[in-house]
Amino acid sequence: MDFAEAVVLVTGGSSGIGAATAEMLAGRGSRVAINYAANQAGAEAILDACQAAGGQAMLVQGDVADDRACRDTVAAVLARWGRIDGLVNNAGITKVVQHADLEGLDAEDFQRIYAVNVIGAYQMARAVATPMRQLGDGAIVNVSSAAGVYGVGSSIAYAASKGAMNTLTLALARTLAPEIRVNAICPGWVTTAFLQQRMPSERWRQIGRDYQQKAPLRRQGEAVDIARSILFFLDGDANMTGQVVVSDSGMHLS
Repeated sequence: MDFAEAVVLVTGGSSGIGAATAEMLAGRGSRVAINYAANQAGAEAILDACQAAGGQAMLVQGDVADDRACRDTVAAVLARWGRIDGLVNNAGITKVVQHADLEGLDAEDFQRIYAVNVIGAYQMARAVATPMRQLGDGAIVNVSSAAGVYGVGSSIAYAASKGAMNTLTLALARTLAPEIRVNAICPGWVTTAFLQQRMPSERWRQIGRDYQQKAPLRRQGEAVDIARSILFFLDGDANMTGQVVVSDSGMHLS
């Protein structure tokens, strides 16, 4: 993928990993479509950052859990730029519940988390499949989580949804080949607002300190670390698809 010519759609692009990815792509000269569900102020800030970085950018509001919104998002990008080279399925939600608290989750929690984290990613991939195939060369990157590999994380529902996303990655890689490559990146602990906004601040800081102490690389992940991995999957090895790669400061070795 030639970033200077590419059009990349990033879902959940108003903060965290999505925002870092959008800004990094813009810095490479890409045209970036930033999807967001509700955080308009954050999306507008990232839009400004992308334009300041030298890329063209646009905002598209829509909840990926809604199939019509997914199709309308893709239609808006095609109307603006006429093509889509890359999709970053970054939109995600969770509910923070200790795994031992089985009563802390109900069916509605699972359904909402799956609706965004799994069904939303599927719907976005389906929406971009035809225009990408027409180009003959596309790439989809699913932002999953180490939670989906190890069964840990903010809640059982979240971990299960990311495990499903990893399986979705394999299935889509088979289905969309040879024109479209599909891979997943599974971050470990990353210092973004995703969990900071969902738990007491001191608890969030303590988890980060413990993680840094235990991880072999003695560091916490940053949004830009994951953004670099995403750009590798977009632009990297043309022989690579169906890969689910963990980026966790080596925590899986502990």
